[in-house]
Order: sequence, then structure tokens, then C-alpha cells
Amino acid sequence: MRYGNPSTESVLKRMQAEGCQKILLVPLYPQYSATTTATANDKAFDALKTMRWQPAVRTAPAYFDDPKYIETLANSIRDGVEALPFEPDLVITSYHGMPVEYLKKGDPYHCQCYKTTRLVREYLGWPKEKLMVTFQSRFGPTEWLQPYTDKTLEALPGKGVKKVAILAPAFSADCIETLEEIAMGGKETFMHAGGEQFAYIPCLNASPSGMDMIEAMVRRELSGWI
Repeated sequence: MRYGNPSTESVLKRMQAEGCQKILLVPLYPQYSATTTATANDKAFDALKTMRWQPAVRTAPAYFDDPKYIETLANSIRDGVEALPFEPDLVITSYHGMPVEYLKKGDPYHCQCYKTTRLVREYLGWPKEKLMVTFQSRFGPTEWLQPYTDKTLEALPGKGVKKVAILAPAFSADCIETLEEIAMGGKETFMHAGGEQFAYIPCLNASPSGMDMIEAMVRRELSGWI
């Protein structure tokens, strides 16, 4: 982990002690951004450059459009919706936001988020108006990627959308941001604005299908490495 334990550096040192000579780095961010995927890899290389040990290193690519990922994510959404005691008027895929400036500098994250949602919608066979993209967690005075999740949730009841389900596909596992900001804060915003039903669909987390998807991706990226 970059900011927790076990740290990236401690794991690399343990791998060194165990005689590892080939390492695959797999940042668990489906969509690539310089602020997420790149920094996870940077953390590993920062540690490696202080160690008198040079293994062969590969980095796994972003998997935002990987067929297995799309299938797994789509199935989790479908199952999550079917398990609800109500039929959502709208399902929202809320991605972590970033300043528009990063997009203008060439960061592909924005486009990859939209492609993930489009591919999921096509897999499910849903109409365009059933699944939408928003961006959460903005702060500071600069413009961030839009539409904003909180503003969208605040406006939807006034447009007749009173029942929603929401998920956070930019995360492979739930965390404070998804559980507090979206599942709790998002619900409060929506219901206060006149919403009637709100549900949060969990991330893939350590679900069997989520683990199978990661295993398949890792095995593919390790193939041919003898």
C-alpha cells in the first residue's frame, strides 16, 4: 500500500529476501491516471532505487475495458440492482474526480471512465438513460471533472428521478470515500432533496468474482515470463 501497511517498500524487501527476481506491479485502479496508477508504480520504483537489487519488473496496464473486468463489474451491478427492494429510476457510476487541468494535459482517466460505463451498459443491454457517469470528491477552487456527483444527486429529485442506485467503479475495494462520502453523504444529499429510495452497490472487494477477475489479469500479464 502507498499509505498503509503492508507498505510497498516492506513487501519489496520481503520479496528480495525470498529471492524473487521477477516482479509484476498491478495497481488496482481500473482506469489509469497519473494521480493513481502512476503514483502506485512510482512508489515501487522509489523503493527499488534505494535497494542494491535490480529485479526484472513489469507493470500491468489499466484494465478499464478488459472484457473480464467489464463482465464482472456488470454482473455485480445487475445482481446488486436485482437484490434491491425497489427498481431504480437511474443507476449512477460515480468515479473519483480530478481537476480538468489534468485532462487538458493528456490524462486519459476521463475518457476511460466513460468507456467503462458504456461497455457495462452495452453488456447489460440497458438504454443510455438508465446508467450515467458522475465524478465525486472535488475540493479546492479549480474546476473538476463534471458532472459532479453531489450536485447531480441534489438535482435529480426535482427532475422526477426519485429512486437511484450508485456505485464507485474507480475503486477495487470500498473505503472511507465510497462508504462515507457516497453511501452515507450521497444518500443524505439525495433524500434531503426529495429522493425516495437510495442504494449503494458495493465495490467488487474480495468477492469470488472480483478475485477471479484479478487472477485472470495477473496470469495474462505473467504469461511468457520464464
